[in-house]
Amino acid sequence: MPNVAVLDMQGKKVGTIDLNDAIFGIEPNAAVMHQMVVNYLASQRQGTQSALTRSEVSGGGKKPWRQKGTGRARQGSTRAPQWTHGGIVFAPKPRSYRFSVNKKVKRLALKSALSSKAAAEEIIVIDSITMDEYKTKTMVSMLKAVGAEGKALIVLPEVNNFVIASASNIEGVKTAQVNTINVYDLLNADKLIIAKDAVAKIEEVYA
Repeated sequence: MPNVAVLDMQGKKVGTIDLNDAIFGIEPNAAVMHQMVVNYLASQRQGTQSALTRSEVSGGGKKPWRQKGTGRARQGSTRAPQWTHGGIVFAPKPRSYRFSVNKKVKRLALKSALSSKAAAEEIIVIDSITMDEYKTKTMVSMLKAVGAEGKALIVLPEVNNFVIASASNIEGVKTAQVNTINVYDLLNADKLIIAKDAVAKIEEVYA
């Protein structure tokens, strides 16, 4: 069972916490984590590219020359794909790149990502992440105190607008709640900063 120090926002150790083996101590499954990362990135694609087919390009209503007797190949329209200014063959159209993933695979991938972070000692548990004003400076000093000055993911037990807004100005720092964490953000972060209450919620939901 992974044992992690619990720090306060000033970086001082205030205790320890045992992380649940069923979530933070399994053998990471690289294949399902890869599948979830691909799923996440596919869902981010807008899929708004569009081009015109031969039926959508303006013009080309008149047959360019008669069917027979000219010695040239028969042509029905100047908007066929082989013509300049013609339509596009199999033109891309707006579409969704999303695809569904089995719920069991999602859970296994999330547990694998959390376990890989625990194994790499990249999890920092904070006793309580609270703020009573919008202050980026306070958030920067907290990250510096706990040794997470690079890319970091801050996981909160619930929405805290002061914390979220204060972290939003810091490059490489993202915030999430227990119900919005995803495999991509977990793997992309150098450090995973979790509020102690959020750890309890994660274990309650995924154990």
